Amino acid sequence: MHLFLQIAYGLLIFLVILRILYDTRDATKALAYILLVIFLPLLGIFFYFSFGVNYRKRKIYSKKIIKDVKLREKIETNLKKYHQDVIDEKLVANQHTNLVNFVAQAGRNPLAANNQIDLLENGEEKFPVLLEALEKAQKHIHLQYYIFADDITGNQIADVLVRKAQEGVEVRFMYDDFGSHALGRKFIRKLEAGGVETAPFYKIIWYAFANRLNYRNHRKIVIIDGVTSFVGGINVSDRYRNDLSLNQIFWRDTHLKIHGSASFFLQYIFISDWNFCSKAPITEHQNYLLRPEAVPQLKGDVVQVVASGPDSDLPVIYYTLIEAINSAKKSIYITSPYFIPGNSLMDALIIAANKNIDIKILVPGKSDSVMVNLAAQSYYTELSHYGVEIYRYERGFVHAKTLCIDDDLVMVGSANMDYRSFDLNFEANAIVYSQKMNSDLSALFFKDIKSSEMIDPELYLKRSKAQQLLEKIFRLLSPFL
Repeated sequence: MHLFLQIAYGLLIFLVILRILYDTRDATKALAYILLVIFLPLLGIFFYFSFGVNYRKRKIYSKKIIKDVKLREKIETNLKKYHQDVIDEKLVANQHTNLVNFVAQAGRNPLAANNQIDLLENGEEKFPVLLEALEKAQKHIHLQYYIFADDITGNQIADVLVRKAQEGVEVRFMYDDFGSHALGRKFIRKLEAGGVETAPFYKIIWYAFANRLNYRNHRKIVIIDGVTSFVGGINVSDRYRNDLSLNQIFWRDTHLKIHGSASFFLQYIFISDWNFCSKAPITEHQNYLLRPEAVPQLKGDVVQVVASGPDSDLPVIYYTLIEAINSAKKSIYITSPYFIPGNSLMDALIIAANKNIDIKILVPGKSDSVMVNLAAQSYYTELSHYGVEIYRYERGFVHAKTLCIDDDLVMVGSANMDYRSFDLNFEANAIVYSQKMNSDLSALFFKDIKSSEMIDPELYLKRSKAQQLLEKIFRLLSPFL
């Protein structure tokens, strides 16, 4: 019996290792899982099947939102034609052609022309604009948030949602079950009683707790009447506002309001997620999906929406960041609260630095995650060595996720520069090809730098050996943070 158990145990370890080798694309991560399984077998096996299985490859998330094959083909044909029409109008700088084509091909998100973009700084700017837009809704309101709190801000929005639903507007509200774990059933019942349809994304249940805890919908999306939309880094909570005198710390964040055809693509993302998690999927609202229509007489910016998650074939947002950095000719300005770029993104930044491109990166002075902060610090020395300027925000906590390239491209969204956003979370960013938007966001970036302290490479190198060792250890653990 003892021999039988040993053989069974050995076979189990062997099969798990085979599964890891077959399933894990990254060699470093695969080796980490194998060592964990060998030296901590039971814990290692549990950890791998909870956090390590490649669900992007296994496609457990169904995104087939349109069952009618002919309709789906018509939609794809229309989108390709729309994309080509925008390209033919030469609305995008030539230097970003590769980026445009990659997002259109890999992300299946074409260019969207004629968009009016408003840059919103912090919650105290976003929420009044959002509430005003919600009040103007005539047909439908779709909201999707990682964090939605039962507080002053959350209830202000909830009251508008209920009122609009009672006026006959279709209202759908989706929230991540982990990020919004404090949102009580009483709050949801209030919405539902008022006519709002609700759905938790990937509801956490005990027998799938670890896996569902790991895969989070981190998007922050609002679409109103298919024409006005919001995307960025600001969740719904008093914590994201600095005008209520409730915060212990100043919260710095960035969001976009989009009025125009790019709202269609955020709509598509919302409906995909809604149909995955809702018991009342959208099946017949073809007017939502056929083709983005430009707002009459509106001339404005060209936008591409890029989304990725465990359901996408590739880590599209990660590759988009690399391609955007590769397209830079003069400057790269990055803001990220969690900066764990990984090898490929680090290589792209180092190559850019060696081409004398001005690179500045803004990170929190104090992170809300000690482990993530330690892992991030391990990258600063190498980047500083090549002339990259690293700034630590001192006024409060910087939570914005933004990128400015040269003078005509910006990216704003929900994705951090870390493994979780690249591989595990459902994320959505907007790429705006606009000199004005670039100028506005760059000005905001330099304003933030005035409230920051630049890391001195020479002093930074003098950190204790113990500190540097601790940072390197957490860098090794960064795929799991």
